[in-house]
Amino acid sequence: MKKSLVSIALTAALASTAFISTQASAEVTANASATSNYIWRGLTQTINQAAIQGGIDYSHESGFYAGTWVSNVEYAPGDDFSYEHDLYFGFSGEVDGISYDVGYLYYNYDDVANFDFAEIYGSVGYGGFTLSLNVLAHTEADEGAGQDFGFGQATYTALDYTTTVLNETELTFHVGYHDGDFNEAFNGVPESYLDYGVSVSKNGFTLAVTDTDLEDSGSDGLDNDEIKFTVSYSVDFEL
Repeated sequence: MKKSLVSIALTAALASTAFISTQASAEVTANASATSNYIWRGLTQTINQAAIQGGIDYSHESGFYAGTWVSNVEYAPGDDFSYEHDLYFGFSGEVDGISYDVGYLYYNYDDVANFDFAEIYGSVGYGGFTLSLNVLAHTEADEGAGQDFGFGQATYTALDYTTTVLNETELTFHVGYHDGDFNEAFNGVPESYLDYGVSVSKNGFTLAVTDTDLEDSGSDGLDNDEIKFTVSYSVDFEL
């Protein structure tokens, strides 16, 4: 299956890089978090219920990184989705105060769901601002009538601004635009919409307020047209 090939390729890349860089500076870290609601691009991925999440990351001084991340998900009562397992790798760095990040991200779900997909992404940042673009690369999901799930047929563009306020608290403003037939099939909302929000973070705790420009709630329990308040706590540690 497609996801098996991606998993094997990523594992091989990690093993190869780790072997080559035994004498170089590298780091392996892990993260774990609990959140009152898993929000992805303005939309709940857990029917507005809590989620437990965690991952492992490898980073090399060259700028190469790779990792994996997992969370529980549910899009409707009794649906075929129970988990999201992401695999990713990329390259990041900074030149003259301008940061950059490019990579590949694979979203893996339950086999029976048959909706795995992947994106390529890139971002540039400067002075607290970050502009990013995610582009659909491929998916195992079947296209519906009049739909196109080909490369580049779904995109997500976002602009974020982060600044430090009182007592080293991080304040972040976000706006994003999702477009494409695949988004409509996966999330059950119109093919294009805006999402926006603001969050404050300190010592692992984050309080976020998010909303979208959607006019209806979609499936029962999603409430995509309502403001959402989310509280989460995360911890990072070296392995």
